[in-house]
Amino acid sequence: MKNMNELLRQAQEIQKKIVKIQKELEEKTVEATSGGGMVTAVANGRGDIVSVKIEKEVVSPDDVEMLEDLVVAAVNEAIRRSREMVQEEIAKVTGGINLPGFF
Repeated sequence: MKNMNELLRQAQEIQKKIVKIQKELEEKTVEATSGGGMVTAVANGRGDIVSVKIEKEVVSPDDVEMLEDLVVAAVNEAIRRSREMVQEEIAKVTGGINLPGFF
C-alpha cells in the first residue's frame, strides 16, 4: 500500500507541473514563414494563431491563389512548431512518456 501512495503522490506532482507548463505555454510563441519571409505566422503554445503578417510585395489581385497558399503554408508550419514546443515541454515533466490530450 505504501508503494501505491507514493505512486499517487508522484502522479499528482506531475499533474501540477503539467498544469503549470500549460499556463506558461500560453504565453510562449513560435514563428514560421513562407515565400522567403513574405508571409509570417505566429502561434502560441495552445496552437492558436496569434498573428499573420503579409509583406506588401506579395499582395497582387492577379495572383490571390499564391497568397492563399503562402498563408496556409506559414500557418500550418506555425501550428506544427507549436505542437512540437508543447511536446518538448511536456516530455521534460513526464520523462518522455507520451500523454494523450496534448496535441
